[in-house]
Amino acid sequence: MSHSTVPRSRAEADDDGTGRAPVAPGGATGTKKKANTGKLSLRLRFRRDRALILMTLPAVLLLLVFNYLPILGNIVAFQDYDPYVSDNGIVSMLHSAWVGLENFQQIFADSAFWNAVKNTLVLFFLQLVLFFPIPIALALLINSVVRPRVRAIAQAVLYLPHFFSWVLVISVFQQIFGGAGVLSQLLRQHGYDGLDIMSDPSTFKFLVTAESVWKDAGWGIIVFLAALASVSPDLYEAAAMDGAGRWRRMWHVTLPALRPVIALLLVLRVGDALTVGFEQILLQRDAVGPGASEVLDTFVWWNGVRNQDFGYAAAAGLIKGVVSLGLVLAANKVAHLMGEQGVYKK
Repeated sequence: MSHSTVPRSRAEADDDGTGRAPVAPGGATGTKKKANTGKLSLRLRFRRDRALILMTLPAVLLLLVFNYLPILGNIVAFQDYDPYVSDNGIVSMLHSAWVGLENFQQIFADSAFWNAVKNTLVLFFLQLVLFFPIPIALALLINSVVRPRVRAIAQAVLYLPHFFSWVLVISVFQQIFGGAGVLSQLLRQHGYDGLDIMSDPSTFKFLVTAESVWKDAGWGIIVFLAALASVSPDLYEAAAMDGAGRWRRMWHVTLPALRPVIALLLVLRVGDALTVGFEQILLQRDAVGPGASEVLDTFVWWNGVRNQDFGYAAAAGLIKGVVSLGLVLAANKVAHLMGEQGVYKK
């Protein structure tokens, strides 16, 4: 039989004798051309996802109006802003005197500003060391409870204070740790002096941290329990079959599952380092004095709202925003070096 009558496969039929697949016009092979044809144009992707885009449009508009448009108001930091020039705030900015970097020079020479920075950083480190690990420990403890009903009750009880306002939280602590609170009355009944922790400047930072733990630890528990729910039970069974006890399973299975969430929340917490609770501290500012309680947020409020020095307060707020952005970027870079995704990918 001659070679001309032998059936050939498609690959052999397409072979040009060199052993290579034919090259499509433009130098691309047939396989690559097929892969390129699978990409959708921007118009087709918009038509495909138009329902999702319409659903997210209100949230995007709210974000633009309340988060990004106010950034234009940072021009006040470079002005001697006078809101009484006009009833229109934009007109007031256009007609206020331009002072350049004078507000920033005054801030850096202000001892009250540096005291607020010191108090803010001390509160941040205290809450990072004492507050941040507590939701993780409580989530591990609740996750180890076998009975689902007991687990649900414990989670609900711990989560309930998150819905309380700071006024109510501070009132509860006042009734327990104040000068006329339960603790002071109990000490007096046994012959000891009363104790007023609520107005003691030396313990104020620990008091604020304890209030934050009691109010918001339940919120962190939900986040970590959601991460633990995604861990496959097969991993625990395999570790148990290998002879790992409860502590070894927690160390080698549970904590690695929580590591991405811990890294993400830690990055966000570092970025929020200069915001340590405006309403909480403002409500207790008069009881302990500004020397112990003044933080950057209350410093901005006191100078901008109470003293009507809007340019000075705006400059302090702008410094805080720039430093916070730098902290987020630095913490996210550290997360990348540790092999975690962080807030965004590389």
